[in-house]
Amino acid sequence: MIRTPLRPLARILEARRKGENPDAIERENIRLRHEDMRDRARRRAEGRLLVLAALFFAGFVTVGGKMAVLAQSEPAEPRVGGAGAQILAQRADIVDRHGRVLATNLDTHSLYAQPHLMVDPERAADGLARIFPDLDRERLLRDFTGPRKFLWIRRTLSPEQQQAVHDIGEPGLLFGPREMRLYPNGRLAAHVLGGAGFGREGVHAAEVVGVAGIEKQLDERLRDPARAHEPLMLSLDLGVQAAMERVLAGGMKIMNAKGAAGIIMDARTGEVLAMASLPDFDPNKRPALPTAGDPDDSPLFNRAVQGVYELGSTFKVFTLAQALEEGLVTPGTVIDTRSPMQWGKFRIRDFRNYGPELSVEKVLVKSSNVGTARIALLIGAERQRAFLDALGIIEPSPLEIAEASGSRALLPARWSDLSTMTISYGHGLSTSPMHLVAAYATIVNGGRLVTPTLLRDPARQPGPRVISEATSAAMRDMMRKVVREGTASLAEVPGYAVGGKTGTADKPNARGGGYHKDKVIASFAGMFPAHDPKYVLIVTLDEPVETSGSEPRRTAGWTAAPVAAEVIRRTAPLLGLRPEIEPAETAAISPASH
Repeated sequence: MIRTPLRPLARILEARRKGENPDAIERENIRLRHEDMRDRARRRAEGRLLVLAALFFAGFVTVGGKMAVLAQSEPAEPRVGGAGAQILAQRADIVDRHGRVLATNLDTHSLYAQPHLMVDPERAADGLARIFPDLDRERLLRDFTGPRKFLWIRRTLSPEQQQAVHDIGEPGLLFGPREMRLYPNGRLAAHVLGGAGFGREGVHAAEVVGVAGIEKQLDERLRDPARAHEPLMLSLDLGVQAAMERVLAGGMKIMNAKGAAGIIMDARTGEVLAMASLPDFDPNKRPALPTAGDPDDSPLFNRAVQGVYELGSTFKVFTLAQALEEGLVTPGTVIDTRSPMQWGKFRIRDFRNYGPELSVEKVLVKSSNVGTARIALLIGAERQRAFLDALGIIEPSPLEIAEASGSRALLPARWSDLSTMTISYGHGLSTSPMHLVAAYATIVNGGRLVTPTLLRDPARQPGPRVISEATSAAMRDMMRKVVREGTASLAEVPGYAVGGKTGTADKPNARGGGYHKDKVIASFAGMFPAHDPKYVLIVTLDEPVETSGSEPRRTAGWTAAPVAAEVIRRTAPLLGLRPEIEPAETAAISPASH
């Protein structure tokens, strides 16, 4: 830096020439120099203060950010084998065919304790026992005062419970965010949905996994992160499901039945629009699996799929359809129906004496066991089994719920001629209502195989042909006459042209062997409208007894048929079907001989 002289010679000489005091020049220069020095010192101090302030600000931001992160995080209990594994908590919603929610997720909190952080363990135990009566106060106190560093208190909390715990004011009681599965319709479609529970758990999240029903069967699809925001659309119609469940519950009560099941299915696509099993349960509070007693005593038992029963005379439809298809008979063929029919040491009887002979059509309308058995002998055991297999009755149902995989038909150890005859009218072979309703759809829809499904699929293609259009039309005509003139007259619903078949089968005695004399499975399987079937249904009652008359009546015509009629009466308008005048009968169609 070049310093300016305090007494510049040129200015001194100039001042002396003018008679001025040269010392004034020096004093002025000294003043200016001091002011410059003060300005430089001030700028240097201000720069240092600015740098120091920036350093302090950065330090405070760093410390504050770290404190915020620590305040929002919760310590997780160590888990063996799961360290570092991410818990996927998201799960896709489940909706019905119209987009109405059947299952969704709810944000909630869990409650856990870190005893080493507690101030007053005794007060905390007292407060928790008061909020949650099912908790043991003494056990809580032992845990809080013992060596444990972490313990779960509740997996889920309601907002009211969370506030009550918060009011205890104990720093060792902590909350963890999580999602839980919510079924907003309660018991509705409980056996279809099944339910969900928690898998791997941490304080930050819990893994929601399916434990039954479609939640378990399609668990991977519902947990797929890439499809978490894409609802799973079912074929169910929530309104139809609700109506069916209400009618079944009322029918079960009126008919004094132990249980009931019902299914409504699209006759052409196999889409299940309603499936109910009673008694049922609330999937939000799924009960524990039974450890004793019969499986069907539990509300968790799905009678529509897991229930494997002898379904009685509903099987006569298959026998007659096969005989027509193979050209063995026509609807007008006369069959020997003299009862009883002797076969070795066994006798086959009809419920009533229908005379020495009936046409094939009347065999179905009157529900003659003897007539059906004679037709079955024309078919033979091998061809009968092959036909039932082609209808999908023998193999497990492919329905998309976990319980369907075990619903395999119970077959005779040896498929003899006697077995052929008894199976022809629904005894000696046990299968589920789901198998039966899908097979009925195949029979009445023009003969195309129907595979049941719970998934909405508008582009679903018809299956391979099982019977001809002509055979299907003939069966529809005969099934319509069963309702108009035969054993299922109480299933008639004016305006909807119901067709179908009743079936009453004695229940096997699992403990004593043989069959119960006063316990039956009563079923009605049918279609509507009969001239152009859109839907098929089945209603099954377990141990019904109709007591309005002088004597108790257990047959399906008195029990299952009227309940099925009420199901159709309630659900047909919801399905978009309007009552209409039934078209005039067409001439009987006889299948051509092969």
